[in-house]
Amino acid sequence: MELAQGDLRLLETDTAQRLLHSTIPARLAYVATDGTPRVMSTWFVWTRGELVMATYVHCPPMGITRPAARLRALRANPAVAVTIDTEPQPPEVLLLRGRVSITEVDGMVPEQAQAARRFLGEAGGAGYVAQASHPDTRMARIALRPTWAGVLDFQNRLPGILGG
Repeated sequence: MELAQGDLRLLETDTAQRLLHSTIPARLAYVATDGTPRVMSTWFVWTRGELVMATYVHCPPMGITRPAARLRALRANPAVAVTIDTEPQPPEVLLLRGRVSITEVDGMVPEQAQAARRFLGEAGGAGYVAQASHPDTRMARIALRPTWAGVLDFQNRLPGILGG
């Protein structure tokens, strides 16, 4: 039986798992406080059924003195969509929808340190973490527990308009 788009069991498919553990940035779509749509490329870690992203609230070594504007927008409207997709044709695409929760933490969000190592390699990740190390560093952990998932691989799972 083929799983319908929207079924969270799609997250267990080979395509979804490959994308969730890839070094392809996620693209987070949300509504800004002025009511216009935004898309933000972001590192992520898939852990315990959550897609975890992070952003700085304050980080003196990096010159960050105020929270990212997306935090205010996500608190006001936590509904988001995320895509993780490949460039080569035919593409593989993972689509997620749901609401995010935001938790502020002192220091670096642990999943951000994991993402830095995955996206930058061990040495680059260690350098990134060390650069942000400061007693006043504060981050926001943005977690999406999907309520809808879709997978397109353009070979086995096509969009509806193409017969899928």
